[in-house]
Amino acid sequence: QVQLVESGGGLVQPGGSLRLSCANSGSIFRHYVVGWYRQAPGKQRELVAYITSGGSTNYLDSVKGRFAISRDNAKNTVYLQMNSLKPADTAVYYCNVNLAGYDYWGQGTQVTVSS
Repeated sequence: QVQLVESGGGLVQPGGSLRLSCANSGSIFRHYVVGWYRQAPGKQRELVAYITSGGSTNYLDSVKGRFAISRDNAKNTVYLQMNSLKPADTAVYYCNVNLAGYDYWGQGTQVTVSS
């Protein structure tokens, strides 16, 4: 059983920063693609960023230059550093890993950007 545990969400003012963490007790992150998704109320879940086992990254156009995904193999954790946050970034953020065709999700962490 793969368990993903997200943390780091919260309420932040526009222009502020947050760092989300996704932890796993095993060492799967170094071997598989790990993605951060988000889902705003009334909208479909969308892929925000992902990092491959080789360390390549990719981002949703609307977060390029503001968000950065990274991985700490020693801590079995993937991070999403979010800077210059906007109200449009408000959503529940989930991390995801696909193993053998099956998607594993964390419980999600709420990010609210508001003044």
